[in-house]
Amino acid sequence: QVHVVESGGGLVQAGGSLRLSCAASGSITSINAMGWYRQAPGKQRELVAIITTGGDTNYADSVKGRFTLSRDNAKNTVYLQMNSLKPEDTAVYYCHALGVVVPTGPGLYEYWGQGTQVTVSS
Repeated sequence: QVHVVESGGGLVQAGGSLRLSCAASGSITSINAMGWYRQAPGKQRELVAIITTGGDTNYADSVKGRFTLSRDNAKNTVYLQMNSLKPEDTAVYYCHALGVVVPTGPGLYEYWGQGTQVTVSS
């Protein structure tokens, strides 16, 4: 069983900062990539940022230069530092672990966290 748990959401004023954390735990051999998606009310879920085991990152254009994603492979944990937050960043942020290898058998799996609310007031 694999669990993905997010933390660090909350309410912040525009221009402020928040740091989200996401930890994957359980029977895990390795995780190819971990990242964050977000979903605002009435909108589709969209990629925010993703990072591979090797440290390669990809960011949505809307967050480039403001958000930084980092990863601790030993802890299967990623951190999303969000600076210069804008009201349009308001959404539920979901952590995603993909390309997960488990010791119980072949194949690659993916897991989602429950989500954490980020609200940016103007």
